[in-house]
Amino acid sequence: MAVKDVILPMLGETMNDGVIVEWMKAMGEPVKRGDVLFAVETDKAILEVEASAEGFLREILTPAGERVPVLAVVARITDTMDEPLGVATQQVSESADRRAGESANERVSEAASASISSARLFATPRARKLAEVEGVDLTKIVGTGQAGRIVEKDVAAYLAAALKVTPVARRLADSLDVDVSAVTGTGPAGRVMKADVEKASQRVSEAAPLPSLATPSAPPARVLVETPMTGVRAIIAQRMHASHVTTAPTSLTVEVDATSFVALREKLKTRFAQELGFNISYNDLLMVIAAKALRRFPAVNARLDEAAGVIHQLDEINISLAMDTRRGLIVPVIRDVDRKGLLDIARITNDLVQRTRAGKVLPDELVGGTFTITNLGMYDIDAFAPIINLPEIAILGVGRIQDKPAVFDGEICIRKLMWMSLTFDHRLVDGGPASRFMQYIKQLVEDPDLMWV
Repeated sequence: MAVKDVILPMLGETMNDGVIVEWMKAMGEPVKRGDVLFAVETDKAILEVEASAEGFLREILTPAGERVPVLAVVARITDTMDEPLGVATQQVSESADRRAGESANERVSEAASASISSARLFATPRARKLAEVEGVDLTKIVGTGQAGRIVEKDVAAYLAAALKVTPVARRLADSLDVDVSAVTGTGPAGRVMKADVEKASQRVSEAAPLPSLATPSAPPARVLVETPMTGVRAIIAQRMHASHVTTAPTSLTVEVDATSFVALREKLKTRFAQELGFNISYNDLLMVIAAKALRRFPAVNARLDEAAGVIHQLDEINISLAMDTRRGLIVPVIRDVDRKGLLDIARITNDLVQRTRAGKVLPDELVGGTFTITNLGMYDIDAFAPIINLPEIAILGVGRIQDKPAVFDGEICIRKLMWMSLTFDHRLVDGGPASRFMQYIKQLVEDPDLMWV
């Protein structure tokens, strides 16, 4: 008989840690191989972890709500309920060690396992130096460099967004109801110290007018929902802010005659609905069009290597599809779109969409995009300027299709019109190439037969 460790598995090459969301089995319950033991939340997905051994769940070492690194032991299973457990001292089990060894072609020791997160953190030397000087935790920063690498600007943007205040000063500010964002710090690098908070509190007390007896203050607003800025919400906020402060976004908007585009989609729906088991979507067709345009205008399919100071035009065309889910904005990636046929794209996209909505998309399926499509037409949105999805340099926004009067063949008639927009980083792409790219997108939508030639 032996105690079997349950580890947090590495569910993707980009996964460093996870939060145990829920235990599906209680301590003392029998467990069969393949039973779902617990659900774990990565940056953008909730995944189920199955038992790899049979027995009884004797001990849960990581309760729901706690974050742990991959390969850490989170529970233990025994063959019988009366088997002695001993003392759990290892952070990584032997089975986890073997698993990591198979993927990295070397055995992972306890010390190496504990530093997996930092070993998988890619940052430029200048970014690491700035983070070290300023005391910034690099694991809290989203990289915008090549392959998600953290560059110096990412650290600078994080410092600009995060108020520097000592823990003692923050606790004192909370107790005195002082807004630390309005306090001038006198510590190193402008850090807000305890004395700064005390002075600010004194100034507020002296300047505060006496409350009026005739006009009582309004009661505080009633909070309906309180959403913690953690998990997916925190990642979205950090990425949006990083995109805002590190790019020079410029948007181009064009109205497109989508009459033939709609007719093609209806024809394909009828032709392939039975074979596919679902309908080909407008997004499937837009991915074919975008891939063709990106191949013709590679300047838009690029990213900045800030450390080297060069722009890399990419050979791969991996299209990200922005999705609204119950857990927030999720952007799964369809890879090598230009090398796939329409039906393959439709099948892959349909599978990714279903698993993303169910929270079962894998971490590796959320990275590596080179261009994003975001479609808000189903919400009756006409036109909008989307935010660039870093480290990509451009994003295509798609509005709703409407029946409108238009001039066609010299006559006024009802046509199906649609607004499309391209937001791009003007640091890396000039207006001319971006406009020609958008013009080509328009041509393909208005004459979709050109998609196949």
